Amino acid sequence: MPKPAQPIAAPPRKARATLLALGPAFVAAIAYVDPGNVAANLTAGARYGYLLLWVLVLANAIAVLVQYQSAKVGIVTGQSLPEILGERLRTGPRRVYWIQAELVAGATDVAEVLGGAIALNLLFGVPLLLGGLIVGLASMGLLLLQSHRGQRSFEAVIITLLGVIVVGFVSGLFLSGLDPAEAVAGIVPRFEGTDSVLLATSMLGATVMPHVIYLHSALARDRHGVTKDRVRIRSLLSATRWDVGGALFVAGAVNISMLLLAASALRGIEGTDSIEGAHAAVVATLGPAIGVIFAIGLLASGLASTSVGTYAGSAIMGGLLKVKVPLLLRRAITLVPALVVLAVGFDPTRALVLSQVVLSFGIPFALVPLVWLASSKTVMGKFANRPWLRWSGWISAAAITVLNVLLIVLVVVGD
Repeated sequence: MPKPAQPIAAPPRKARATLLALGPAFVAAIAYVDPGNVAANLTAGARYGYLLLWVLVLANAIAVLVQYQSAKVGIVTGQSLPEILGERLRTGPRRVYWIQAELVAGATDVAEVLGGAIALNLLFGVPLLLGGLIVGLASMGLLLLQSHRGQRSFEAVIITLLGVIVVGFVSGLFLSGLDPAEAVAGIVPRFEGTDSVLLATSMLGATVMPHVIYLHSALARDRHGVTKDRVRIRSLLSATRWDVGGALFVAGAVNISMLLLAASALRGIEGTDSIEGAHAAVVATLGPAIGVIFAIGLLASGLASTSVGTYAGSAIMGGLLKVKVPLLLRRAITLVPALVVLAVGFDPTRALVLSQVVLSFGIPFALVPLVWLASSKTVMGKFANRPWLRWSGWISAAAITVLNVLLIVLVVVGD
């Protein structure tokens, strides 16, 4: 006689709690696969092949450390990073700090709207200016969802868009003729002149995003609530490690796939230093179906990341200035610079790459306070960073700062 079917055991309580806690890091991870990443990574791969692959590997490792510490600050203190800084800075420095943070958030938003506009142009022939307006209006719809249905509904939509992004940018890699030996060689750090340093800085700014360093602390706090129960905090931090690890693994895989695709299928093809040119080359090399999937991934990237960027800007302003601006009004205001860039006819891919350089210069201003606060026993108590995490954070901040200084020197003195 066949044995009776055994009932399926329920997952352990800890595993279930971890699954339920997932989400905030996946929202934050959208910022790591925005259109700025697409422009920087495709340009780097098409122009230099596998040379700058090491930048993405390093940046993703830094991103895991950074995003975990940001979420940790929000969970342990019950405050976002901007709120803590807003309480500790005097009025003058606080306003100056807010200005640089807003400039970073603004640069992010320009990149995201431009990317969405380019995607609509590739898919449907929509003029870039009209496409930027459509992307802005669509992001307002996503923000309305967050305002009226709560963070979990917003997370669900953003994670769905992340899945579309993964398919859009990874699918072409399987047909691209990847060279494993050259890819492995690309893990060795090196440059080839000023332009490669500029691109490396752009890739770093596109991968370790200052605005999402500020945001993740707010996302974690809003999702999990405020608690002083140490057992509960430990449980949330354990779940957050899985959340951050999983989300940044996905984002890192997408970024690396973009560069590998460009390096293996687009290198040496004329015009691939723009997203439009890269898309045309993808269509010619890998077929129209892959081209459509690529453009859909770019559109999903623009829609999701511009919504998350507006959310981040609101958290920055609310924490540093104690000013609450309705999300839709903020979305309308921050849409203007991107529409101006499109209206004057500035090369959108070039604008995307330059916006990521601006982001890279903003990283130390977010990263240094984060590492300092996360390592402070006064702020974090028994949950302050252990020595290895503290020193990893300081080394990361120093490496990013050195890369930016190197960029300035090379641009001033030449190759």
